[in-house]
Amino acid sequence: MMKSSMFQNSGKPYGSKNSKTAQLHAEPGFLFGRNHHCPINGWFPVMIIFFVLVMAACSSNREAGKQDALVSHIDSSVVPGDDFFMYANGKWFKQHPIPANEGSNGIFQLIQDTINAQVQNICISAAGLAKAEKGSNKQKIGDLYFSGMDSLTINKNGMSDLKDMLNQINQVRDMKGLIQAAAIVHTFSGSPFFRFYITQDDKISSKNAVFINQGGLSLPDRNYYFDMDARAVNTRAQFVKHLERAFRMLGYDEKKAAVAAENQMKLETNLAKISRKSEDTRDPLKNYNKIAFARLNAMAPSMDWSLFTRVIGLPAVDTVIVGQPEFFKGFSDALKFYPLEQWKNYLKYHLLHSFSSCLDDSIYKEFFSFYGTTIYGIKEPRPRWKRVVAQTDDLLGELIGQVYVNEYLPKGTKKKLLEIGNAIRTAYAARIKNLDWMSDVTKEKALAKLNGIIMKVGYPDKWKDLSSLQVDRSSYARNVMNARKWWFNYMIHKYGKPVDRTEWGMEPQTYNAYYNPSNNEICVPGCNIIVPGYERKMADDAILYSIIG
Repeated sequence: MMKSSMFQNSGKPYGSKNSKTAQLHAEPGFLFGRNHHCPINGWFPVMIIFFVLVMAACSSNREAGKQDALVSHIDSSVVPGDDFFMYANGKWFKQHPIPANEGSNGIFQLIQDTINAQVQNICISAAGLAKAEKGSNKQKIGDLYFSGMDSLTINKNGMSDLKDMLNQINQVRDMKGLIQAAAIVHTFSGSPFFRFYITQDDKISSKNAVFINQGGLSLPDRNYYFDMDARAVNTRAQFVKHLERAFRMLGYDEKKAAVAAENQMKLETNLAKISRKSEDTRDPLKNYNKIAFARLNAMAPSMDWSLFTRVIGLPAVDTVIVGQPEFFKGFSDALKFYPLEQWKNYLKYHLLHSFSSCLDDSIYKEFFSFYGTTIYGIKEPRPRWKRVVAQTDDLLGELIGQVYVNEYLPKGTKKKLLEIGNAIRTAYAARIKNLDWMSDVTKEKALAKLNGIIMKVGYPDKWKDLSSLQVDRSSYARNVMNARKWWFNYMIHKYGKPVDRTEWGMEPQTYNAYYNPSNNEICVPGCNIIVPGYERKMADDAILYSIIG
């Protein structure tokens, strides 16, 4: 169980390069989101200090006579010299335990809850429109949310929306068919086998490149397959039991499900064995190996790479950046070593896992029980509305963001954030000029980089065009599938085109921020201007400079 924290970053998940790759979350099911970058270093520690002070200030200014918020959090049973943090905050922890359906709690969670409620209002309002124009933003938002809240239809549909893909996997008779099926699954259901994505080349920032990295594991990290502590051993045992139940849901009898589960555990343990440890994936140079596309066949001859790229809609690739070459050599060997039937079972499980949050209650509960409770210690699922709001925001965040800007951001948010950003830039320039340990040449370069920072604040000037995305109220799983395909195709179409430096990696309602060194850009979505007690209105500059600075 995660320790309760007042200061928990509640931003949406982001991956090492692109969050369109398979990730395991406490909330079962794949979230097919947009590209996210690492949060700004130092951003949230500053916010921590700020919010504690602001809560105290708001308490004293608007609720005269009440105890100071800082004082009310003191746990006098703790000796300050022994543990000042728990002395200062201990009572808050006692009064705010981690909710049974969350993995953490804190001020960031409180603000995220406020944003979630606002997004929920947007969804409910859109779903309630009797005659929303077909293809409009609110029609798509409303229909996706409505289909996700329609538990009767979801339970009636079961896994029927996966039937065609499951049948295609069942009909696989050779390696060519397996690769075709895996490629199709990649377009809307995460990343079985390995991670594949297109994004900015780390060494040529003006170009988009094809990346492939190790992946294909159902457990969060390779260590889960090998650690020998009691928790890891129990997790593996529970994983095999979970696999058995999942295969029973796919129609296998008890004996066949047990065999399939044991075989999948062996297969994934092999994939984990040939994967680099997490700490070994942090070196950007060692995990950047650009090779000609034709060399992939020499590296991993059992994998028909040309077939894979054609099926996903990328027929002409000249080069590819391989993260971990040894993984793909081992993966090629595994394709030959394990029987075709085991790979088919593997694909079917990953497909079911990916859509488990969109299917009937029995499937959702099974996957939550393992991934939510066994892995992350979360005792019970979040309410359906929270899960559906998160999914709708993840898939249609560009559309929700346009409504959010108009209805929830304080007037002048973008102007104010730019004003603060430029003032901070001026202050940094003055400091750089006055440094006595930096040479004039270095100062010149530092100032050039500082002046060149692109500030993406508030919300984009140009929104992505999702007009081709089809959403209706007939099937939640089908809507999610369509949206994931749209985002995958959006990514694919970047290949061969220059990097769009105006593109945002977050939406205005994303409670997070990032700095992208490849573009020398800072992104501060508009909702980061929210201050408890100042929703929909602008706090004064003293408060805002504390949060932004």
